[in-house]
Amino acid sequence: MTEWAGVVLAGGRGERMKSKLPKPFHKLCGRELVRYPVQALRDAGVRRIVVVLSPASKALAMEVLGVDVEYVVQEEPLGTGHAVLQAGGLLESSGESVVVLNGDTPLISSGTVERICRTHESQGRLATLLSAPALGFDDLAALVKDERGQVIRVVETGDPDFPDEQQQEVNAGAYAFDGTWLWNSLKRVPKASSGEYYITSLVETAAADGVPAGSVPVEEPEEAIGVNTRVHLAQAEAVLRQRIRRHWMLDGVTLVDPASTFIDADVKLGQDTVVHPNSMVLGRTVVGEDCHIGPNSVIADSKTGNGCKIIASHLEEAVVDNGVDIGPFCHLRPGARLEEGVHLGNYVEIKNSRMGAGSAMGHFGYIGDADIGSNVNIGAGSITCNYDGKDKHQTIIGDGAFIGCDTMLVAPVSVGDNASTGAGAVVTKDVPEARLAVGVPARIVEPNPDWQEHVDRPS
Repeated sequence: MTEWAGVVLAGGRGERMKSKLPKPFHKLCGRELVRYPVQALRDAGVRRIVVVLSPASKALAMEVLGVDVEYVVQEEPLGTGHAVLQAGGLLESSGESVVVLNGDTPLISSGTVERICRTHESQGRLATLLSAPALGFDDLAALVKDERGQVIRVVETGDPDFPDEQQQEVNAGAYAFDGTWLWNSLKRVPKASSGEYYITSLVETAAADGVPAGSVPVEEPEEAIGVNTRVHLAQAEAVLRQRIRRHWMLDGVTLVDPASTFIDADVKLGQDTVVHPNSMVLGRTVVGEDCHIGPNSVIADSKTGNGCKIIASHLEEAVVDNGVDIGPFCHLRPGARLEEGVHLGNYVEIKNSRMGAGSAMGHFGYIGDADIGSNVNIGAGSITCNYDGKDKHQTIIGDGAFIGCDTMLVAPVSVGDNASTGAGAVVTKDVPEARLAVGVPARIVEPNPDWQEHVDRPS
């Protein structure tokens, strides 16, 4: 393919969404709408991309898309033709051909972008449109063709002379243009009855210039779904979720019940991982190989190693190393880090804490703002008392420690390597290495040698 520049039209007000959030930043499978056409252009090999925005959206767009694209602002919402013209200041002198995507058509694939560009080049057109079958798209503009199948006009919905009969094709919201012709022709686009300047008016301009526009049909009709309401958003999400599920099943992941499994667009799943019913893998989560997720698990913006099992639990912004066993009914909050071979049983909550390799917490409890060494056993009902009503404080537990059932660790406090606490202890002062703390408040006592032999982690 020759050099192409891309323009994404994301400046519409999106009033039918009935939202305080601009339409391009509503999410579809965990990814903002505007990111889909941008990614499709990148994957198709388009190197230079300009995003046209409303005045209120630039800061948000830079946060979402970063600095790898260029931005222009459409100060007044005067239609799609006027929006493309705003990009002329950046692209007009480049001489590149231009492919334009609507910011609210997230299902157009990179393969479709490549096809429309290659067809445009091979046929020597001034303009080429992406078309879709009319069935099911009564809100899209109709294509009018001549006897040779060339597009000579596009009639917008709501136009007084919109044809009554069902059209064979509608405009799917993607366009390819000869760059030099585009920038000159946009200045000749007439104002429509709505007071706006439509990019589709360029079709008549091309016909008048003696080179009628061509069309390229979509491979899948769903690519033409444009998101104007939250109903459309749900329709597009259903299509995209099915695409995502199919991709991972073909890539070596087992989805036991695909219909009840939700996987976001930026998720990565390892080979031979099994996702059980009623599970959600969201955001930028990365799951390793040979894992079992669910049933009934939610993992968001987290990372797991290989061979992990996460049953009926919720992870958010957590990191889990290889061979970790979690659940059921655990909650890993932001900053949780479980090292290799950690075991969490039922009803355990961990926040902003590290559990070292081989450590275990088999039954209900809370760990917050803690650093826990390796091969530590934490008994049922134990918690770190990390908040004093004003500030958070840290608890440190050394390697090989044994924390008895119902221990309260009142931070800031530390428990040394191979130290122990008795059941129900309220630990307010540091426990030295290899010593035992019991009572309320806890005091240091000499351990019973016969008992000490049995405080290691149970098999």
